[in-house]
Amino acid sequence: MLSLIGLLGGLALLIVLTMRGMSLFVATPLCALLVALTSDIALLPPLAGAEQADLVTQYMEGFTGFIAAWFFIFLLGSLFGKMMESSGGAESVAHWIINRLGNARAALAVVIACAVLTYGGVSLFVVAFSVYPMALALFRDADLPRRFIPATMAFGSVTFTMTSAGSPEIQNWIPVEFLGSSPLAAWQASLIVAIFMATTGYVWLKWMLDRAMARGESFDEREFDPESGRGDLPHPALSALPLLVVLGVSFTTHDMLGTSALIIALLSGCIAAAAININHLHSPGQALTEGGTGALIAIGNTAAVVGFGTVAKAAPAFDAAVVWVTGLPGNGLVSAAIAVSAIAAMTGSASGGQAIALPILGPHYIDQGVDPDQLHRVVAISSGALDSLPHNGYVVTTIRAICGESHAGAYPAMGALTVLVPVAGLLLCLGLFAIGL
Repeated sequence: MLSLIGLLGGLALLIVLTMRGMSLFVATPLCALLVALTSDIALLPPLAGAEQADLVTQYMEGFTGFIAAWFFIFLLGSLFGKMMESSGGAESVAHWIINRLGNARAALAVVIACAVLTYGGVSLFVVAFSVYPMALALFRDADLPRRFIPATMAFGSVTFTMTSAGSPEIQNWIPVEFLGSSPLAAWQASLIVAIFMATTGYVWLKWMLDRAMARGESFDEREFDPESGRGDLPHPALSALPLLVVLGVSFTTHDMLGTSALIIALLSGCIAAAAININHLHSPGQALTEGGTGALIAIGNTAAVVGFGTVAKAAPAFDAAVVWVTGLPGNGLVSAAIAVSAIAAMTGSASGGQAIALPILGPHYIDQGVDPDQLHRVVAISSGALDSLPHNGYVVTTIRAICGESHAGAYPAMGALTVLVPVAGLLLCLGLFAIGL
C-alpha cells in the first residue's frame, strides 16, 4: 500500500512541478526519490541487497539509455530545423502557404505539415524540430498567439496520424509483433476515428485561437527569435526541397534500416538545406552552435522523464498495478483500452504502455476470442491518449526545449487536443466495434 501511495504521489508531484516550471533535472530525481523511499528501493548501489534495485542505477539506466538510443536523431533534427531557419527556407514556405491559404488558416497549415511528416515515417520529435521554424513564421505572419504553437504541432503529430491504420510510427507497429496483425488492422474504423479526431480537434483549436485573440492576445516577438521580414528569401519550391528530402529518404529506407533511417534522412535534409539555399544562409556557425545546444537540452529533458519512469517501473506497486489493470473483467477491448491507457499514463509513454501491457494482454484476449485487428486498433489509439500528460517526454521537449514556452501557458491547449480528443476517438472506436463495424 505504501508503495502505491509513493508511486501515485511521485507521479502527481512530477506533474505539479512540471506545470509550475521546475527544471526536470531537479524534479525527476526528487520525485524518483519519493518513489524509492516508499518502495524498498535502495538509494545508492552499495546499499542495495542481492536482487534489490537502487535509485541511482535505475534512474541513470533510463536516462543514459534514452540518450544512447536517440542522441543523433535529436542532434540532426535540431540542426535541420536551424538550417531551415538560418537559410530563410522556413519563412519562405510560410509566406507561400499564407498567400494561398490566408492568415485564417495558418494553424491548419502547421497541422497539415506535421501530419504529412508523421504519416511519412518521420519521428515525432524530429517533426517538432523540423516544423517549428515554419510554424513560428506562420504564426508571426498571421499574428496568432505563439503559446498555441506546441498544441498545434502536437495535434498534427500525435493524434489522428500517429495511431491510425497504415502509420509507420512505432505506436502502430508494436501490436503487430504481439498480435500477428497488420499495420492496416481495422482500417475502416481507424479511418472514421481519424476523420473524427482531425475535424473535432481542428474546430476546437480554431475556437481556442479565436477566443484568445478576442481577449487581445497576439504574436509576441522575443529577443532571440530569428530575423523576420528578410528580403533575400529563397524560392518556396527550393525551400521545400529539404523537407521533401527528409520525408522521401525516411519513407524509402524505413523498412530496411528502422530507426537508423531517420539519421540518414535528417543528415540528407541538413545537407540539402545548406546546399540548396547556401547563398541565403545567415550566420551558419551560430545556427549549428544553437542547434547543438538545443539538442542537448531537448534530449536531456526527455531522458530525465525516462529516468523517473524507469525508477517507477522498479516499484512493487507498479507491477501490482499492471496485473490489476490487465486483469479487469468484462469486454476484452474495453479492458485492454483501460489497461494500456493507465500504463501509458504512469510511464508517460505510448510505446511504453504498449510494450508493458501487450505481452500479457495479447495472448490472454486472443485466447478469449477477441479479434486481433480490433485489439490492435484499440491498443494503438488508447496508447496515444493519457500518455500526453504534462510529464510526457515529447510534451516537455516540444513545449520547453523547442518552442521555449511554459507549461502553464502552453499545456492547457495541448492537453485538450492530445488527451481529450484521443479519448473521445477511443470511445468512438469502441462504439464502432460494438456495433459490428
